Amino acid sequence: MNENRRLILEMLATGKITAEEAERLISSFEKEYSSTNGTDARPKAKPKYLRVLVEAEDEKDHGPVKVNVRIPMQLLRAGVRLTSLIPPQARNHVNEALRKQGIEFDLNQLKPENLEEVIDQLNDLTVDVEHSDAKVRVFCE
Repeated sequence: MNENRRLILEMLATGKITAEEAERLISSFEKEYSSTNGTDARPKAKPKYLRVLVEAEDEKDHGPVKVNVRIPMQLLRAGVRLTSLIPPQARNHVNEALRKQGIEFDLNQLKPENLEEVIDQLNDLTVDVEHSDAKVRVFCE
């Protein structure tokens, strides 16, 4: 434990500062440490879930609609492994159907070794859509 953290915890224990003040102080020291060292004080954990939250008003006046979906990343990994079981002709057929819909995606390129890189990039993903009738948020946790 570094000296600053120890001092903050001692002040908290003796009642000189509140827990919220201690949290703010520790956070500011971590930010200072990361900016001087060029790294984060704590490495980011790999995301375990892809989360989709939707809050909307039903057009037919049935009241608010809320959706809260939490997809385990392990499910994505298993799905990618299962793509190897799809016959090549079927993959080509799916790729062609996707192209017709304007989606340039090749199932043949989806491999387990590529997925980990995608999941690492998802860690920084946050999609927020705000509309007059709906609010959508997609992120990893």
